[in-house]
Amino acid sequence: MPHYLGPDPSSHLMARMPLLERTQLLTAGFEAAIASLPAGVVLSNAVGVVLSNAVGVHDAATSELAVGLILATLRGIDTAAGAMTTATWTHGHDVSLADRNVVILGAGGVGSALACRLEGFEAEVTLVGRKRRSSGAAGVIAGISELPELLPKADIVVLAVPLTNETTGLVDAEFLNQITDGALLVNVARGPVVRTEDLVSALVSGRIRAALDVTDPEPLPSDHPLWRCPNVLITGHLGANATSFPPRAISLIIEQFGRWRAGEPALHVVAGGPT
Repeated sequence: MPHYLGPDPSSHLMARMPLLERTQLLTAGFEAAIASLPAGVVLSNAVGVVLSNAVGVHDAATSELAVGLILATLRGIDTAAGAMTTATWTHGHDVSLADRNVVILGAGGVGSALACRLEGFEAEVTLVGRKRRSSGAAGVIAGISELPELLPKADIVVLAVPLTNETTGLVDAEFLNQITDGALLVNVARGPVVRTEDLVSALVSGRIRAALDVTDPEPLPSDHPLWRCPNVLITGHLGANATSFPPRAISLIIEQFGRWRAGEPALHVVAGGPT
């Protein structure tokens, strides 16, 4: 069960499975799974359990959602939906996704899939990874050290990074101050990548907008100030929760099971693999 839906009722069973060799997550994120392991379960390739995440399974659905959040915010679809509750006709001059400068922080599966989709909207896309490097599909991927140059020019900043020690709290007041006025921040990564109190301050000031599929904390309490912020669109960690997920998850499980039977190493090992 994903961590944002509550404790995984099956996690305690791992401590009662002494012959367990491999565990397959159906999420891309794995930090919550590791943190919730019961006492006695050792993640070690030699003496315990190998843990794999679901790389690639969520790319299509999560990148689709990111596109939806961007379009809903830029084209005023969220405002129009709210106006329907009072039967109010709204008409305005909105911002097009075409020709927008989009910086995607995270050059993994989701970020790369999103870049491909945004190019179809004629947006100008820059992928950002840990270090600057060449990529056959994406051309050149910028390094995170280049953010001070990229952020002031970005109309849209999308977060698609894994949650690590380096990315926790990455988007703080200093980061947000580098984003140009009127820019849109989209988070389809993990809530703790953003310092929520700093984001609230930026939103209350009216300087930026945000579209968030993930928050910190999750679920977001009904009295949390984020709900009352202007210029924000929030969805409840929908991410990969779409019809594209099950067939991709099943394919991965079949592949992993076949590799186990053949004595081959598991794919996408995030903990317990060889060092």
